[in-house]
Amino acid sequence: MRHTGAEESAYLSAELLQDMAGTFGLLASTMRLHIVWVLAHGDTDVGTIAGQVGATVPTVSHHLAKLKLAGLVRSRREGRRQIYLVDDPHIVTIVRQMVDRMRDQPAGSRRGRGVGA
Repeated sequence: MRHTGAEESAYLSAELLQDMAGTFGLLASTMRLHIVWVLAHGDTDVGTIAGQVGATVPTVSHHLAKLKLAGLVRSRREGRRQIYLVDDPHIVTIVRQMVDRMRDQPAGSRRGRGVGA
């Protein structure tokens, strides 16, 4: 099916929608979202991430593996340490925009938003 003009800009393929939902699904985990937030502030190792998110190294490693598989983060070796960084700057933008939006709302009004929408 070919779309033109305004119709084309409004069109989203089923494949694109599925990919988008998969990415948002990965970020729907509070742990993975927190990891991305930490990495948005600079590249770091798994032990530092674990300390900042309040989780064990194995737990953070598990979530980092999922984020790596999805292409959202990557790693590089520095000596004996594995350093993690966000591989897609657009994800950082999306997360920062959501944090800014949510911080601007009173805490009580944030609960349950979007549920059933």
